[in-house]
Amino acid sequence: MSQSWSLRTRLTAGSAAAFVAAAVAVVAGPLTSSPADAASARPVTTVTTWAASDDKAGGSLTDVTLRNLLHTTIGGSNPRFRISNYFGTAPITFSSAYVGTPAANDSAAILAGSNRRITFAGKSSVTIPAGAVVLSDPLPEKLPAGADLSVSLALQGTASVITAHNRTMQYTFKSDTGDWAADGSADHFGTQDANWFFLDGVTVDSSTRVGTMAALGDSITDGVGSTINGNDRWTDDLARRVERLPAAKQFGIANEGISGNRLASGGGSAGAPGETRLVRDVLTKPGIGSVFLFEGINDVSGGISAADLIAADKQVAAQAHAMGKCVFAATITPAGISDAGQEEVRNEVNSYLRHTRDFDAVFDFDAVVRDPQDPSMLGTVDDSGDHIHLSDAGYRAVADSIDLRELTC
Repeated sequence: MSQSWSLRTRLTAGSAAAFVAAAVAVVAGPLTSSPADAASARPVTTVTTWAASDDKAGGSLTDVTLRNLLHTTIGGSNPRFRISNYFGTAPITFSSAYVGTPAANDSAAILAGSNRRITFAGKSSVTIPAGAVVLSDPLPEKLPAGADLSVSLALQGTASVITAHNRTMQYTFKSDTGDWAADGSADHFGTQDANWFFLDGVTVDSSTRVGTMAALGDSITDGVGSTINGNDRWTDDLARRVERLPAAKQFGIANEGISGNRLASGGGSAGAPGETRLVRDVLTKPGIGSVFLFEGINDVSGGISAADLIAADKQVAAQAHAMGKCVFAATITPAGISDAGQEEVRNEVNSYLRHTRDFDAVFDFDAVVRDPQDPSMLGTVDDSGDHIHLSDAGYRAVADSIDLRELTC
């Protein structure tokens, strides 16, 4: 169940763990702590509560406010917002940024009194170099688990190359010309969109020793086929299960799916291949303790050999383990593949996944949603209708099939 973010609950800003980017430059504001924080010396973990993979949107943007609607996972305090110009070819400037509670999941309107200014090194505006990201100052507030947020970014000038996340399965909005970030009404946000613009992460501080699991995948992880604005991706369903665990066992979930993405390096992938995105999209996000790999159907339909796809699986497992992360995987779900050779590749890779010890745990999503009468097809109730992407029921089924006790190591 979604929760509203109460901006009236004030907390003392705690010290946050330093954010170190492994592949991109980071510009961040200073962290603050109070004498009371120092005296208590309670351990604080900074974790990612929401994320989206960087990709490129078409066209350009000039002097416009982008209102991104999103749904977080784990709760905590001192939320910070990561804004990316990863694909930009020139610096971009945001004259202001605000965050509040959306009036509804399909509305640009913000609940009265909830819109709050986001600052960067104490300033309301920020300029992000080409190829860099910024991390905002922490807001001295408590963010509940499963919160709906509306993050408004007022672009000043032109972004000729737009860093964004496509196919959000969530409405976002573009404004009339001007800085309307502080305006909580929907009056100036007449253009509905399906991209998260520039925003690629939200972090919180937790006093429990929790972490975040990053889901690396393609459009099925992105939630294509699920109800728009419904937060019905399999990662959302899993997050709702995790919220019911004792606080010490909860963890954040960062969805790092890209529609059309392939795992193995090579041509034809939307966005950089998953085995290279592991660093950029996953390991640069704060608090990532584990990786969940669910990817490969686009490689299969693109004609990859089983040996090459298995090698890519092994590479992700090896890199994640080398960085001290747990790494899990899921088998590749049916996609109605008519080419017998390609279907054999899918089955061979799934056989490897079911028997390998390269991963800390493997979950058999294929077995959960395949048609018992025709294993190359999704079961009717689990099929969104295109025979590739899952329905709400299918996403819920694979999420429910995960033994939460195995998501540890």
